[in-house]
Amino acid sequence: MTDRILPIIAAAVDEINTTREEKIPTSDLLDLCLYGDAGVFESMHLVSFLSLVEENLEDEFGVEVSLASEKAVSRRVSPFSSVRRLVGFIEEELQLASVQS
Repeated sequence: MTDRILPIIAAAVDEINTTREEKIPTSDLLDLCLYGDAGVFESMHLVSFLSLVEENLEDEFGVEVSLASEKAVSRRVSPFSSVRRLVGFIEEELQLASVQS
């Protein structure tokens, strides 16, 4: 499933890069730190990025996924610490959504 999720994240980063002066590097996307001390986003920009990803996930998979949920922010290891962790969180949420439907 990662092969379907990663392009969605890459497309969101590319879209955000069109409006940023300092571009987000995409050469090692899986290890890119999204939020935190070494992160490329501040909180409001992270929310915008996650909204783009959510919209694209719904288009691709036909289910609504909330990435900025209490479940996400209360984790001991943040799903926003890297794209790799975000992909893992998205996979979990998609599996949960498919079980519930």
